[in-house]
Amino acid sequence: MTTTRSGAKVEPSSKNENGEGAGAKHHLDTKTSPASKRTKKDDDKKQQTIEDTIPSPTEAYGNGKHLPPTDEGKKEDEGENGVDTHEQTHHQNGSAEKEGAREGVVPSNILEKGIVYFFIRGRVGIDEPSSVDDIRRSYMVLRPLAKDAKLGEGTIDDAGNTRLIAIPKKVFPLSGRDRWIAFVEKSHASFKTLKDEFLAASDYTTKTAGVRHTPAATPVAEGIYVITSTGRESHLAYMITLPEDLGEVQKEIGLKEKGSFIISTRNPQYEAPKGTALPQGPDYPKEVMDEFRALRWLPTQPKHLDFPNTQFLLVGESSGIKKATEPQKDQEEGQEKPVEELEKLEDEDTHRMEGLQGDDSAAIFADLHARAKDYPKLQTTF
Repeated sequence: MTTTRSGAKVEPSSKNENGEGAGAKHHLDTKTSPASKRTKKDDDKKQQTIEDTIPSPTEAYGNGKHLPPTDEGKKEDEGENGVDTHEQTHHQNGSAEKEGAREGVVPSNILEKGIVYFFIRGRVGIDEPSSVDDIRRSYMVLRPLAKDAKLGEGTIDDAGNTRLIAIPKKVFPLSGRDRWIAFVEKSHASFKTLKDEFLAASDYTTKTAGVRHTPAATPVAEGIYVITSTGRESHLAYMITLPEDLGEVQKEIGLKEKGSFIISTRNPQYEAPKGTALPQGPDYPKEVMDEFRALRWLPTQPKHLDFPNTQFLLVGESSGIKKATEPQKDQEEGQEKPVEELEKLEDEDTHRMEGLQGDDSAAIFADLHARAKDYPKLQTTF
């Protein structure tokens, strides 16, 4: 079932554990173990042994003395009437990304910020997953923004800097007990590459089974993200913009309105944890390899995610975005707190997406310079 931004909702909005309604969406939840508001989906069977083979971030980082320095559209959709509005949404305002608008106020421990899209893909032959078991894999699409940028009206430009992150486990970790590997499937990708090589369905022929059908990718959420450093750890924190109310699918795959993960990059010189090895490792330059020293894991830096086949550990954080957005002692005067920057970006994204024509699916695909009528609708229920 789909949701729209025109008032029709799949499920009635419910209050969160603090008794807050939808109007409290932009406020930081200070309680731990927040319950996700929408439903989700997905589960996985492989990599069940990873928890036994992967050390905790504290164990992996050693004493912390050798950490490297941190690196600092149009709405094209058919809309509700099937009208292609792709050309009209990228109006005279140009790209929604307004560089330089927040110069000097973004805290230094925000290493990167941007827009995130969440997708799922059904198993072979299953175009419409009806349970988590029907999902083959979940994905994050990260589109970095300039650190000093704000979001205005319209869609974002294709900067050719998009990353496709695969989640073989299919569901996202919710607590520190949940930890599994994700990997970079594509980096420096254009929106055209995503359309041709990720979003679209495809058919192929095998000698034993004949023609096999790989379904198109199905959107399940859109929002904003930041990668932050809190000293010995890196975090990926996000806030969901669409759908306005999370549904069964979102909850089942582990998404929250506001969530975060500890992220740690695997040193490719060491053997991968059982069941997670890729056919080929990342082609890191000597400069990146030197930063690992003898460590098996390193707090993830944005540059690590610019190399295909980079593997990184996702560890759930039950406290939501609280730890990921803690202000650092060396924060300069005049800079905002990380959570303030995250909330402002989410508010800007909310107004931006509301200004795009059509339903939630139309807005998401317009942002990716694709026609929503060519792909599955945003899915909120099984």
